Amino acid sequence: MTSPRNLPPGRYPTDRSSGSRRVWAIGLTALVIAAGVLIAWIGYKNFSDPDISGEASGYEILNDTSVEVKFTVIRKDPGVPATCIVRARSRDGSETGRREIYVPASSETHFSMSTVVNTSAAPALGEVYGCSKTVPEYLVAP
Repeated sequence: MTSPRNLPPGRYPTDRSSGSRRVWAIGLTALVIAAGVLIAWIGYKNFSDPDISGEASGYEILNDTSVEVKFTVIRKDPGVPATCIVRARSRDGSETGRREIYVPASSETHFSMSTVVNTSAAPALGEVYGCSKTVPEYLVAP
């Protein structure tokens, strides 16, 4: 009978050291953990509560070329000025008017505002498109 050390050559794999397998397993585990942490961080940045947001609280169609939009700006830091884009849409859903609004710094986290948006066609509704902490220079009074 042949002992394990005297097996015919070429028929059985050569004995590999378990150290290289362990290095591969540790490296692969570290890579999977790093990828998981990266995916979790990206998900948190994209889906966590934003620093600033706007919510339409109502609108009133004034005539065939304008709509008044009432909205609330919600900020984590109310001391920072912001800008919001408010828009009007027609019955078919197309955007018929848009306006950027400067939101001044305040002491309240919820700041209510109202603005009139002029339209190129009969408006059907008014809404807040979005808000940002980045305020363009042309919105700030000199």
